[in-house]
Amino acid sequence: MTTPSTTRSSPEEARRRRSAGLDGILVVDKPAGPTSHDIVALVRRLAATRRVGHGGTLDPFATGVLVLFLGKATRLAEYHLKAPKRYRATVCFGASSATDDLEGELTPAEGPPPDRAAVEAALDQFRGPILQVPPTYSAVKVGGRRAYAVARRGGEPALEPRPVRIDLLELVDWDASDPARPIAVLDVLCSAGMYVRALARDLGRAVGSAAYLGALTRTGSGAFSLEMAHDLDAIRSAAAGGPEGLRDLLLPLDAGLEAMPPIPLTPAEVAAVARGQFVRPLARTSLPPGPRTGPVRLIGPDGLVAIAEWEGPRLVPHKVLVDPPGGPARSRT
Repeated sequence: MTTPSTTRSSPEEARRRRSAGLDGILVVDKPAGPTSHDIVALVRRLAATRRVGHGGTLDPFATGVLVLFLGKATRLAEYHLKAPKRYRATVCFGASSATDDLEGELTPAEGPPPDRAAVEAALDQFRGPILQVPPTYSAVKVGGRRAYAVARRGGEPALEPRPVRIDLLELVDWDASDPARPIAVLDVLCSAGMYVRALARDLGRAVGSAAYLGALTRTGSGAFSLEMAHDLDAIRSAAAGGPEGLRDLLLPLDAGLEAMPPIPLTPAEVAAVARGQFVRPLARTSLPPGPRTGPVRLIGPDGLVAIAEWEGPRLVPHKVLVDPPGGPARSRT
């Protein structure tokens, strides 16, 4: 008599099963040194999943808030990419940099170094909506090529000014212990896409000198702050016993999306949305006030069900995050 053979799963397959359902947002306190992609690769390994994305990179020398999206949360990353960012920026005067930061070759400034009063007076011209030329060594495409690729080959990419916005710009510290190379520390709240390196460069020119970015810490990204972030030691420690240990570090799928009105659903409506069907909640007294435009969060008994948009009196799901019985979730995008 023969007995059926038993196929044993590999350790990696077992890890992946334990990581099933790791859906949420992980706020990382990135250290100086590794790239943002290095951090993503680390979390993918610890979480035993490929489904990890980020909400905006940081240069290797930069530190601070790096928002990662795991599992189903990767489908919501697009709603965070345009969120404002906040930084603590160290601007070093008295020299310019080929890359506008400490990693480039430095060239001493020809003009005299500025004093604190001159720098504070110059800040006003950078507040509000401005046009900014990106750094030469940036990922902006020029003629189908990255600007940094052109610059590394000895070329000078023709970069056009781009509209950005700086909502807060304050001088929080001034160090003139080396009179020839004073240092300013700035608190910056800006739109996504604003280059702090370029701000340092332009501020140096505005005071008749030169400057580069000497250090950078992202203190906030949208609704996520440095106080919410976990350093790499805490993340490694949480995952020491397996991917499941990361669960306690994750924020809910819809964290940071509080500006989208929540629409509560009944279990029957959750099932309908899971099948990609629209719902009509207009008669419900629990609907939040306001215009029936823009995306909303559909909330079921167990949390976020989908992101939907109004089409007349009905809500049409565009990002469905729950599975119908017997099959994968459908999505219109």
